[in-house]
Amino acid sequence: MTTTTAHYTGEERSKRIFAIVGASSGNLVEWFDFYVYAFCAIYFAPAFFPSDNPTVQLVNTAGVFAAGFLMRPIGGWIFGRLADKKGRKTSMMISVLMMCFGSLLIACLPTYSSIGVWAPLLLLFARLLQGLSVGGEYGTTATYMSEVALKGQRGFFASFQYVTLIGGQLLAVLLVVILQQFLSEDELRAYGWRIPFVVGAVAAVISLFLRRSLKETTSKEMRENKDAGSIRALFRDHKAAFITVLGYTAGGSLIFYTFTTYMQKYLVNTAGMHAKTASYIMTGALFLYMCMQPLFGMLADKIGRRNSMLWFGALGTLFTVPILLSLKSISSPVLAFVLITVALAIVSFYTSISGLVKAEMFPPEVRALGVGLAYAVANAIFGGSAEYVALSLKAGGMENAFYWYVTVMMAVAFLFSLRLPKQAAYLHHDL
Repeated sequence: MTTTTAHYTGEERSKRIFAIVGASSGNLVEWFDFYVYAFCAIYFAPAFFPSDNPTVQLVNTAGVFAAGFLMRPIGGWIFGRLADKKGRKTSMMISVLMMCFGSLLIACLPTYSSIGVWAPLLLLFARLLQGLSVGGEYGTTATYMSEVALKGQRGFFASFQYVTLIGGQLLAVLLVVILQQFLSEDELRAYGWRIPFVVGAVAAVISLFLRRSLKETTSKEMRENKDAGSIRALFRDHKAAFITVLGYTAGGSLIFYTFTTYMQKYLVNTAGMHAKTASYIMTGALFLYMCMQPLFGMLADKIGRRNSMLWFGALGTLFTVPILLSLKSISSPVLAFVLITVALAIVSFYTSISGLVKAEMFPPEVRALGVGLAYAVANAIFGGSAEYVALSLKAGGMENAFYWYVTVMMAVAFLFSLRLPKQAAYLHHDL
């Protein structure tokens, strides 16, 4: 299916492209701030969770990280409702401001030796704020970018949501690597770990100013609709759409986290690679993955979003087990890099257009709520648990069962993708 490209004036094209940049800049900052915590935890864990056992310290910091993850559904609901009732722009500005405050709070937090138990409690509070923020960011940004994207090129422009999402993770890793080159281990533990949080807070302020100039995509009449942002209206009139989005997002989130955040541990714990080698492989693979998004977005504009989703489900079902089994016994870093890149190319059929496909399922008065809540629930349950399930099955001597679990969820994603309309139910004539 080829989508006809709409005609825009040069000024209109420029305005819409700037809107994409403004919205996606905040998305990059949000994910940078959220993942900096994970990459810096090894340095600040002793400052907040004093213990003779480093593993206990990391478990405690991981627990705080998980708490932020579990706040995402609440963030999806709060910010989705806010975006539908008060406007996308308002929701995105409050979201990035909340992330800024959370990062700045972590950067300035006194340690356990200064204020005792209040230190980990305040750390938890800051992470809950960040979890709320990033939970609300996805749905609102996906909705806004889908609404301002140029018709006929919506797949291409909407793909930049994941370009900046992955870019945020890569920049977080890169900044930590740079600090490791200039600061000693003791300096990183003493104060160096605070620097990325300060950088994140400053970047959030810059993004806030960019978002202030964005044009709102909803009308006053739309925002005053009695069903705007109503969870009751969402489930009363759009339950089938919500369940469909939930269904394919479950598989999408699971395979995304399997081949991104969990894969580095998999290469070390299962394939037996050196940690540095695994880091190099994943940094390169994630960079290529980021670059793939616009290409797969353009492909979706040519073949249709529904077909892209069906290819995602089918290829994921067929190749997940062979790829993971091959990586399990692999010794060549180059071959591992190739296999992971192939897996991420399959995932790109989904991630490049995931926000757009979800936005097309809901009318504007409940669009941000429907997208944000469905994504956040499926992401928290299936994406957030991916690493835990994988490691638990490995510890129980049933690691291969995880491969089949991902495969089954990909088959589920394929079946739910069959429910997608051949032409967008909404958004087709919106802007």
